[in-house]
Amino acid sequence: MNLRLRPYTLDDESAARRAHEIAAAEDSMFLIGLEPEMSWVEFLESVETQRLGLYPSEYRVRGLQLAATVDDVLVGRASIRFELNEFFATQGGHIGYVVLPEFRRRGYATEILRQSIVIARSGGVESILMYCSDSNVGSIMAIERSGGVLDEVIDDDDGVPSWRRYWIN
Repeated sequence: MNLRLRPYTLDDESAARRAHEIAAAEDSMFLIGLEPEMSWVEFLESVETQRLGLYPSEYRVRGLQLAATVDDVLVGRASIRFELNEFFATQGGHIGYVVLPEFRRRGYATEILRQSIVIARSGGVESILMYCSDSNVGSIMAIERSGGVLDEVIDDDDGVPSWRRYWIN
C-alpha cells in the first residue's frame, strides 16, 4: 500500500478544507484547531507550534497532525500526541485518525494507524492509549488489528455503551 503520512503543505488547502467540511457533516473534525477566520498559512503555523509543543491547552499538547495521501490524493489524516493531559487521557488518547467516506473499507485506517504507532513510538510513547466510538466498527477493527487490547467500554449518561478505550503495547 502506498499510503503516506506527511505534513500539510500550501498545496493541500483546497482538499483539506473540503475534507474538513465532510468530516464536520459526520460530527467529526478533520483539521484540528482550524478556526473559521484562519487563513491556511495561520493553520499551518498552528500545526507547527503544536509539533514544537508550544502553547499547550486543554485540547492541545505536543504532537503532529499529518495528511494521509495515496498517490498524492488526500484520503484522511492522523493526529499523534506525544503526551497526554487530563482531556486526552480521558477522551482523546495518543492517536486519532479520519478516513474520508469515499476511501473507507480499503485498509487505509489500519495503515494510518500502523504508521502513526511507529511515529508515536519514535516520539517516546511506549503504551499507546486510543479511544473510538463503540459504534465505529471500522475503527474497532483497525485498532484490534494493530494490537489494541480493549481496556473498557464507557457508557454515556443513559447507560448506553458509547466509547471504547484501548491500549497498544
